[in-house]
Amino acid sequence: MMDYNYPLDYTWSTEDIIDVMSLYNAVEKAYEEGISKTDFLNAYRKFKNVVGTKSEEKQIDKEFQDVSGYSIYKVFKASQENDWIKL
Repeated sequence: MMDYNYPLDYTWSTEDIIDVMSLYNAVEKAYEEGISKTDFLNAYRKFKNVVGTKSEEKQIDKEFQDVSGYSIYKVFKASQENDWIKL
């Protein structure tokens, strides 16, 4: 696992941070070993409950990609086409 700082909003509740971290972990898993569409989309739905706007989602994706090299958007797009996601 890589060592970097996740983009988080510290005004989020602990539960919200856990939900966002779950998505980051799901994206990492999609790149590193693969993840089922169902598992990824469950994490993504929880993330969307925390991050309400598309612009905020894009900003978080950009920040996450800058530090990790992994794209939330690319994993989401792959989930629309495959039951197993491995990038």
